Amino acid sequence: MKESISEYVKRNEQELFELLFELLRIPSISAKSEHHDDMWRCAETWKKFLLEAGADKAEVMNTAGNPVVYAEKLLDPSLPTIMIYGHYDVMPAEPLELWKTEPFSPQISEGHLRGRGADDDKGQSFMHYVAFRYLVETNQLKCNIKFILEGEEEIGSPSLEEFCATHKELLQCDNILVSDTSMLSADMPSITTGLRGLAYWQIEVSSAVRDLHSGIFGGAVANPINELCKLIARLQDQDGRITIPHFYDDVEEVSEEEKELIRQIPFDEETYKANLGIKETYGETGYSTIERTGIRPTFDVCGIWGGYTGEGAKTVLPAKAYAKLSTRLVPHQTYDKIAPMMVDYIKQIAPSYVNVDIKPLHGAESYVCPIDLPAYKAAETAYTRIFGKRPLPVRRGGSIGVIAIFEKVLGVKSILMGFGLESDAIHSPNENYPLDMFFKGIQTIVAFYEELNHQK
Repeated sequence: MKESISEYVKRNEQELFELLFELLRIPSISAKSEHHDDMWRCAETWKKFLLEAGADKAEVMNTAGNPVVYAEKLLDPSLPTIMIYGHYDVMPAEPLELWKTEPFSPQISEGHLRGRGADDDKGQSFMHYVAFRYLVETNQLKCNIKFILEGEEEIGSPSLEEFCATHKELLQCDNILVSDTSMLSADMPSITTGLRGLAYWQIEVSSAVRDLHSGIFGGAVANPINELCKLIARLQDQDGRITIPHFYDDVEEVSEEEKELIRQIPFDEETYKANLGIKETYGETGYSTIERTGIRPTFDVCGIWGGYTGEGAKTVLPAKAYAKLSTRLVPHQTYDKIAPMMVDYIKQIAPSYVNVDIKPLHGAESYVCPIDLPAYKAAETAYTRIFGKRPLPVRRGGSIGVIAIFEKVLGVKSILMGFGLESDAIHSPNENYPLDMFFKGIQTIVAFYEELNHQK
């Protein structure tokens, strides 16, 4: 009688967590150039792990930026090929003072794996490593497997489209499996069927050639922080709509049928507010919270700085002020079209008495997955087996730019089998991943391959 995946994980639990901890200890922060060597170290670690798990070959491949890890186990060209995508880069850990544990000293406590990357995406990617290793060791792998693990997802995957185009033949597959998303809740499984796109800019407003005394010059020289705030305030109206001309021209109007399906998604507004510690939800007038975060575009200021921010007072009129701005985009909106719209609009409304410079930083396209794909059906059945409930198809508000790149360059659809929870605090201090979701995720991935085999 073959050993089940649950038995396998229990027998190897200590070793598996030691391997995962080895990955989590590496501060592979793609946003910071000082972590260049850490990116390579993490890529090489993944290569070693995949070879040890049974890959026929694994290599660390150069890109214009951080390296990509590619691995494969090809059994038979007549069999379907599944490519597993993940990313080994993580978000910066700041603000460090808010962490209850050291971000790069992973630990397990109170039923949670804790540390930066515990969920996003080292923990979720590692589930695929465990499933792959189990299927190989127990001689149950019945399809070809490829892995692609990148190191730039958290900065918009700027090098991956060129990499995919250059290595298009190498990356050919039937479907791509991704675990970089979340479920509605621990007892309400869901599969992400849509992702919003992203456009991101940095804006600089400047005035005098140096910081000035606010008493001597205040009232005579424009304050860049004041003017930056005025510009930002003009980008959204009182109903939460973005004011950039023609911004909504290509926004997909979701059908009433799909809106009704959205209304059937279990959602407790009061619990949502309590978990986030907010008094009220806020967003575009006329839409529910789920609609605002899944099917509507949004605008946010992601960072703003300038002047004196140290302890005590300093009466300074700053020479410069900065902000980082982003919009989440929905199907049919494209980064290439939206990015220059913002630039043109800012230049149009900017006052003549300050200098305004705005630059696009990066972007991503939106994505929608059909729910009638055989691979989606296999995933749906796998979730049902492990969680005891049929997963709901849900469009989520986040962006994973590479998913649209895969469809554009490789012509392949991705199945977004995520197992994270909103409480995992990804991108925030105290990132964690419940062990229960980690173990169930591994079981569900194995069940996916079993169901895929049944569909032959």
